[in-house]
Amino acid sequence: MRTSELQHEPISALEDLGVEFGVSADGFPVARIGDTHLAMVPARDGASFLASAWRLNRPLSELTRADFYDHDGRLEDEAAFRARVFETAQHKRELSALRRIQTRMTASTPWGPSQLATVYAEGIVSHMTAGHGGFHLSAERNLRVSPLLRKSSHWYEEDAEWAIVALSFPELFTSYERKCADKTFRNSWPTAWEEIHGRELESGQSWAKDRQAFERRHAGDWVVVSAIYSSHHADMTEVVATRGVVRDQRADERRFLVPSAEYATRGPFGFVIDEQRHAVYDGPSDFIGWRRRRTGT
Repeated sequence: MRTSELQHEPISALEDLGVEFGVSADGFPVARIGDTHLAMVPARDGASFLASAWRLNRPLSELTRADFYDHDGRLEDEAAFRARVFETAQHKRELSALRRIQTRMTASTPWGPSQLATVYAEGIVSHMTAGHGGFHLSAERNLRVSPLLRKSSHWYEEDAEWAIVALSFPELFTSYERKCADKTFRNSWPTAWEEIHGRELESGQSWAKDRQAFERRHAGDWVVVSAIYSSHHADMTEVVATRGVVRDQRADERRFLVPSAEYATRGPFGFVIDEQRHAVYDGPSDFIGWRRRRTGT
C-alpha cells in the first residue's frame, strides 16, 4: 500500500492532534502520536489488529512488524484504524488537560500496600499495588455514587468497579475512558444500567445480559463445556456437554462427536447440541479424564 492510498483528514486536524500517518516498511498503515506509535498489523487469518509501540525514533516508513507489540483488538478496515488513532490522540489531549497527580503515599488497600497513587481530585485516588489496584473514595465522594452501585467499603477495584467511579464523576475522565466505562458497566451490571437509564439494553449491547438470555433459552439443552479435536475420527471434534451449561462435578455429562467445521461456528456462549443430528458418543476418548473412567486408571 502506498502512502497516497491513505485517506487523509484535513492537515490542520492532523496537526492539532499531533497525528502523523504513514506506511511501514512491511506495507501496513502506521501512525505516530507524540511518543506513541500505532499500527494496523495483518493477522494470520487475513484480518488485522491494532498494535502499539513507544519511543521509536525512526521514520514511519522504516518501522517493521518487529517494532510493535501488544494487541488491542481487531480492526475491520483502515477506516477503523484511523478512527482508533484519532480516538487515542483525543484521549491523550484530554488526559493532559485533566492534570492528574501521581505520587507515593502510605496507604493500606484491599490488595496490599499502595506502591503508586494517582490523585484524580480531592477524595478520589487510584492506588496501584504489587498485584492489583483500584480507587478509594472519601465518604463525601462515595455518597455521590448511585445507591445501586455504591460500596460501603469505599474501595472500587480496577478490573470492573473502576467504571462506577468513572460514571459517577465523568468530568474527571476522558471521552475514551467514559466510553470504556459505559461498556464495562453494561457488561457487568446490566440490570443497574437499565434502571439508571430507564430503558432496556438490546441484544448485543451487554455481554452479561446476552449470556443470561442464552442460558435461559437453552436451560434444557445439552451445551458444550469442553472440546478437543478427535484423533480417532477425522475432521470431528469430541465434546463434553451438560444440561444448560452447568459446570459442576455433580452435573450429568455426555459426550458427542461434532464435525469440526460446524463446531468452529459456535457462538460466544457455547455450542448447543442438536440431538437429532449429534449422536451420543461412547467410543475411545481424547479427554484424559474420560480415558481414565473407561480404563479405571
